[in-house]
Amino acid sequence: MAINLEKGQRTEVKLPKFIVGLGWDTNTSSTGQAFDLDCSVFALGENRKLVADDFFVFYNNLKSPDSAIEHTGDNLTGEGDGDDESVKIDLSKIDSRVSELCFVVTIHEAEDRKQNFGQVRNSFVRIYNPDNKEELLKYELEEDFSVETAVEFGRLYKRNGEWKFEAVGVGQKGGLADYLQKYN
Repeated sequence: MAINLEKGQRTEVKLPKFIVGLGWDTNTSSTGQAFDLDCSVFALGENRKLVADDFFVFYNNLKSPDSAIEHTGDNLTGEGDGDDESVKIDLSKIDSRVSELCFVVTIHEAEDRKQNFGQVRNSFVRIYNPDNKEELLKYELEEDFSVETAVEFGRLYKRNGEWKFEAVGVGQKGGLADYLQKYN
């Protein structure tokens, strides 16, 4: 049975291999343009900065150099039920410099399209076992991000040799550029 997390809650992740699924729906009262939400993963060191540029995994860099993080591809529409984008994680391969993975979802060309997370609903991040599809944990964002164009859904971090997941749910107005500046 999955653990349903609330903002700020943390739980241990015991599986070495799992999938992080992210999903969302757009409101029917949209801006008249399609929404393209994108998942990105920042592999950070102890200093909370990218360990190297190619450890920023997103639609233009689908795999980390250590093969521990693999983005399954960009979903341009978010249509359909379930996960809209997924990231495969294998902690047994993770570079020793990496102590944290931040999972961020941004709206592509949000400013030009006049879009924000206030127009997005049913947002969630979940972790599940790829072998039996058992959902281990889920965090549903219930907040109204009326002006934000990027949201850090959650983070996976290593403390005392154990990996834990924290439900973050913090938004920013500057889109992906804000996170690149923060973590680079």
